Amino acid sequence: MTAGLCGWMRRVPAPVLLVLAACAAPPTVEPRPLAGGPTIAIYLVAHDDHTGIAIPRAHIPAGLWPESRDFPQAEYLEVGWGARDYYMGRDQGFWGTLKAALGQTQSVLHVAGFRGPPAEYFRSSEVIELAVPEDGFGRLVRAIHDAHERAGAATVAPLERGLYGDSRFYPAWEQFSLLNTCNVWTARALRAAGLPVEDAITKEGIMSQARVLAKQADEASPRMTK
Repeated sequence: MTAGLCGWMRRVPAPVLLVLAACAAPPTVEPRPLAGGPTIAIYLVAHDDHTGIAIPRAHIPAGLWPESRDFPQAEYLEVGWGARDYYMGRDQGFWGTLKAALGQTQSVLHVAGFRGPPAEYFRSSEVIELAVPEDGFGRLVRAIHDAHERAGAATVAPLERGLYGDSRFYPAWEQFSLLNTCNVWTARALRAAGLPVEDAITKEGIMSQARVLAKQADEASPRMTK
């Protein structure tokens, strides 16, 4: 559904990606341990070369992420981050690819609202369910809230319609670069929720970690219910 988000990475030689992955800065924030207690399910969604995070709208804490109110009919909101011009389809040619890969460019958030189970809505994509504690969910929403380029405004207006369904683009403040990709942004957001995830430049780098976490949770859940 999201062709073009990090699609430029397909044009970067594999050896370059391997070197960059090895040189990527390690996480600067230690994930918080997942203690017992109530949890909230979030969903990691794999698109072409990009990852997004889907969260239940009903659990968004009051006072955070006011842009979520732009989707009053949605049960879930999926959010992704990427290079602004490339993500919005304005500059996907050779120079746009080179600019996104080697330079530092403005970024944007893509938010999609939908109803029904995420695995059904994104039936053509891999979707991994991850459980986070309630306070971790609040930190994740705070990270999304803080990613918007607010310039002192309480609420940010969308730039234009998004890529699919009921979706919109919103301005973000961070600079996009080859070492700060959409998947690195996703990893940081998951760490904010308390999940032990390391930065990953590629989609597979983040999805492989999520698969392990989901498997560990599945193996532990029978023991937790005894």
